[in-house]
Amino acid sequence: MNNGFTKWVNANLVPPVLKFVDLKAIRALKDGILYTLPLLMIGSLFTLIANFPYQPVTDFLTKTGWIDPLNQINGATFSIIAIVAVLGVSYQYAKIEKVEPFASAVIALSAFLVLTKSSAVTPNGKFTITNVIPKDWTSGQGMIAAIIVGLLVGWSYSYMIKHKWTVKMPDTVPSGVSNSFAALIPAAVIISVTFLIYALIHFVWNTTFIEGVYKIIQTPLQGMTDSIWGVLAYCFVATFFWWFGVHGGTIVTSIFYPILLANLTANQKLLDAGKALTTANGAHVFTDQFTAILINMTGTGATIGLVIYMFFFAKSQQTKQLGRLAIVPSIFNINEPVIYGTPIVMNPFLFIPFVLTPVVIGLLDYSLMSAGVLPLFSGVQVPWTTPPIISGFILGGWKLALAQVANIIISCLIYFPFIRKVDNINYEKEKAAK
Repeated sequence: MNNGFTKWVNANLVPPVLKFVDLKAIRALKDGILYTLPLLMIGSLFTLIANFPYQPVTDFLTKTGWIDPLNQINGATFSIIAIVAVLGVSYQYAKIEKVEPFASAVIALSAFLVLTKSSAVTPNGKFTITNVIPKDWTSGQGMIAAIIVGLLVGWSYSYMIKHKWTVKMPDTVPSGVSNSFAALIPAAVIISVTFLIYALIHFVWNTTFIEGVYKIIQTPLQGMTDSIWGVLAYCFVATFFWWFGVHGGTIVTSIFYPILLANLTANQKLLDAGKALTTANGAHVFTDQFTAILINMTGTGATIGLVIYMFFFAKSQQTKQLGRLAIVPSIFNINEPVIYGTPIVMNPFLFIPFVLTPVVIGLLDYSLMSAGVLPLFSGVQVPWTTPPIISGFILGGWKLALAQVANIIISCLIYFPFIRKVDNINYEKEKAAK
């Protein structure tokens, strides 16, 4: 890659991106959302059992009444991720500000519930049940609103604590009691403001803040990201910044992860409603699993083709040794040894395949899923270290496993000519050094 362009990117593009990633709000968002992962993994396991890809098993579970207990897990994991997000984001923001974080999380949860409707209509539409918390708005549909509430409450609570808007207790009072009283005024202010917001939206627009955010912000965002352009943007940003030594995964996670999570839970909601998982029914193609097991298969840049060449075909000892070291981590989707060891970072020979490979894989698989050739993803997830082909089979049966095989072939076809050039250069250097 042109030296001048590299210098320009490092001087003009990388610093503002690093500054963006280091913003308190972005750090709180990134770290706070991670609290949902254990629930999603456990929920995925039970969802997989309830929808086991073998009809006699699902028939047995249905006949013996085990489907209902299994669905309870779904309701206590996937259906509450917005609650976990609002708690996690507000907690992390206060923690970054070095103030008592748990009180911030509790106040944020209360604010979120104030802004959520407290009634639900029965499926037949005849009755309205009051004094309930509809899980529609505590699941993926409430995710963006939960993030907004979590960030605003975390910021305002931290501001008030730091500016001494507190009830000061004597030093002899236990810290737990002191912290509770310290949060009293911030809690009163925040809950009062959310009350006014709820009342305004209720009387003027006859809806709630959570529903409004979903319709005005989240739905368009899901539509924009769940597209060819969304896939392209994700693939390019992640690999482009990784090539310059900046953790591209952190950048795209900060931007895309909440939306991809909402897409995932929306797909699971379709299945729970007994509908087919098709784009015609409103199912999403671009979900968290799409990034994990397809475009990031074996790590950012889908570098398995690079590693296969190194392991089986390399002539230079340097390249061959790196292939031996990298093959096992790559199988488990860890490719930092390749990114830094080859290196891919700042290597002009490997920029094109590193960026191009996930783009080709992403566009191909997105098109096949949109056309109904490949199955879409439900709410089931697998650990990110699950090897390719196995992960595809678990999440989408033999078709998705076969798609991963095709992706490995694509990775080989794209990477081989470029890594062969690097290998030959290394080989000639080794011969000259003898």
